[in-house]
Amino acid sequence: MTIPDPGTWGPMLAILAMAVATYLCRISGVALMSVIPLTPHVRRGLAALPGSIVVATVLPLIERLGVAAGIALLVAVGTMILRRSELLALITGMAAISALRAFGF
Repeated sequence: MTIPDPGTWGPMLAILAMAVATYLCRISGVALMSVIPLTPHVRRGLAALPGSIVVATVLPLIERLGVAAGIALLVAVGTMILRRSELLALITGMAAISALRAFGF
């Protein structure tokens, strides 16, 4: 069985499929939270969720990319704490890892 070639519509179909998947993920969260009572325990869990997601995403990258990535992350976090600017934190983190890589880390 062969799959028909989507031709020039392939990229558009892929974008449409991703948009539908994103929408379904977002609306399912809203629908699920509309039936869950927001007890203090649930509120504490939801408050801790963003930090948990960041840690679960960043730690494997640091493990794979090494000490330079960890130091660059600390520089970016420090900049974010001091200046409250995401763009500046991104720039300083990128500059830190670039400098560290240039020095052989």
